[in-house]
Amino acid sequence: MEFKFGGSETNQKTVLGHPSGLFVLFFTEMWERFSYYGMRALLVLFLVSTMLDGGWGWERAEALQLYGVYTGLVYLTPIIGGFIADKLMGYRNAVILGALLMTIGHASMALEGMTSMFFYAGLFFLIIGNGLFKPNISSMVGQLYKNQGKEKDAGYTIFYMGINSGAFLGILLCGYIGEKIGWHYGFGLAGVFMFFGMLQFYFAQKIFGRIGLSPKNTIDFDDAIEDSIEDIGENIEDVMEDANSSKVTKDRLIVISILAFFTIFFWWAFEQAGGSMTIFANDYTDRVLTGTGASTFKIANTLLTVVPMLIITWVLTMLFKQTFSKFALSNVLLGASFTIIWGIVIWMLQREFVAETAEVPASWFGILNSFYIIAFAPLFSKIWQSKYNPTGPIKFAIGLILLGLGFGILAYGSMGIPLGAKTASVSMIFLILAYLFHTLGELCVSPVGLSYVSKLAPIKLVGLMFGVWFVANFIANYTAGLTGSFIDPIVEEYGMTTFFLIFTLIPIGAGVVMIILNKTLLRMMHGIR
Repeated sequence: MEFKFGGSETNQKTVLGHPSGLFVLFFTEMWERFSYYGMRALLVLFLVSTMLDGGWGWERAEALQLYGVYTGLVYLTPIIGGFIADKLMGYRNAVILGALLMTIGHASMALEGMTSMFFYAGLFFLIIGNGLFKPNISSMVGQLYKNQGKEKDAGYTIFYMGINSGAFLGILLCGYIGEKIGWHYGFGLAGVFMFFGMLQFYFAQKIFGRIGLSPKNTIDFDDAIEDSIEDIGENIEDVMEDANSSKVTKDRLIVISILAFFTIFFWWAFEQAGGSMTIFANDYTDRVLTGTGASTFKIANTLLTVVPMLIITWVLTMLFKQTFSKFALSNVLLGASFTIIWGIVIWMLQREFVAETAEVPASWFGILNSFYIIAFAPLFSKIWQSKYNPTGPIKFAIGLILLGLGFGILAYGSMGIPLGAKTASVSMIFLILAYLFHTLGELCVSPVGLSYVSKLAPIKLVGLMFGVWFVANFIANYTAGLTGSFIDPIVEEYGMTTFFLIFTLIPIGAGVVMIILNKTLLRMMHGIR
């Protein structure tokens, strides 16, 4: 009997029309993103908080530089992690080991109060663990499907929702507990659910059959990142000779390099979200609401929290129906993790409702990105499938311009902040609108870039080109932290408005250049759209 999907017989049972194994990966990735974004939301806030508040009392510049190094390295280690999985252990074992290392990393950070060595060791384990986890779980998604059609694209869309669900809950809950209860509790909570994610994956892994045990058996664009790295090591000279002999191939590789270069400008500005924008939310935004404003926020925050939780729980129950008989322990562990999450959510909402005022955590604004993605992704998907679908370079240009406009809103909102001010009370609406424009920009850039790499690169160079893309992201994240670290001297001499105008004008300028280059790039793509 031939199976429709890859993996075991149980994997042929579907949830929302997709193999059950997709949702095992969905929840594993969700808990990993919960832990990553939960910790990321707290990192800079913890470092700059005074020792009386449980933080380390670092200068903003020092905190943002460390943030840049950490988020930058997160994009380099997946190249190594994919190579290790391909050569030594397979995707599954790499995912499990990566999850275990990240659990250790979060546990170590939760012990930061004992000695700073635990904090730095935690960051190290998180960086290495992420490198093993991130590329290999994504590759397993691709192997669940036996064709490259719309079904597989839809599977990746669902998986992407898992990423954003985890980011949403991680920022919301780890951020709240870290800021309101204690930093080490927030760091520790991130580790608890990374551990649950690892266990539910480990005890359900037989649902994948041989998927993930021998990555060389499958050739598709998603696992080509790792597969072709090996080919590059053995055949790089021959491949480059072939590439140079073909004008079409050479032109397409140039287009990838140009897109990678311009993506640096996007993520350089966008990644201020966890750095200078978090500082702006913490020190320069009026986050204390009273009266009608407090009541409105409490109701909105409740709906914003409970509705996604209900949807995810509904998906969870459907997965239970299909897999509980075969993978009871994995299901019990997954159910236990959600029981704990529901308990924390109810406790948090009840605690806020009894308070007379509403003090919005500085980390709370980070959930808006995930919320906006979930809200607007279907609309953008329909536009890309319609006659109004713009070219790839134009999508990049629109994304860069929208990102710049978001910072323009912050620049405008900051006009009343005096030179050198360390605190202010700017309305929350400016951050809320800025995150909206940033997310709309992300929807134009993020899905487009990786798609064009897979379309334009010859199969034997896909790994190298994805490597170039990861390096571009490393540069963007590192320079984001480095540039953000100049916030104090710029604010002291020129003002907060000038600081945000830097991130307004450069992305918009890059977007205009992309519009100018559109026809040239289309010609160099030689028919690829």
